[in-house]
Amino acid sequence: MGRILAIDYGKKRTGIAVTDVLQLIANGLTTVPTNELQAFLLDYVNREPVDKVIIGLPKQMNNEDSDNMKNISPFVQSLSAKLSIPIEFFDERFTSVIAQRAMIDGGLKKKARQNKALVDEISATIILQSYLESLKFRH
Repeated sequence: MGRILAIDYGKKRTGIAVTDVLQLIANGLTTVPTNELQAFLLDYVNREPVDKVIIGLPKQMNNEDSDNMKNISPFVQSLSAKLSIPIEFFDERFTSVIAQRAMIDGGLKKKARQNKALVDEISATIILQSYLESLKFRH
């Protein structure tokens, strides 16, 4: 069994999270500059077995796509042409807010909470954990 990898795609940097090999627990992996994302992912899947890639789907409150979708769609098309792994979208609404709340609840100081790379990585972890939780209700 391979890992599930989740992406919180941003214009400048992208948070990445992965599951353990049993696909039970989501863990933050890293944050990479978005312009290096595809190379990073291709390298990662060559080193680690990955069963699926989850991409945070940016929706507005009225359920319309957010502006960032115009950047995500071409990226996903390019990535899917290079990978033979399923790529799925998963609603990412509120993940940045939840990430900030988790950082506060975890006792991180204000300076650490301003680390946008950390927020992106935690957001990717929340997307992945939410996805894993949703699987329980699909069966």
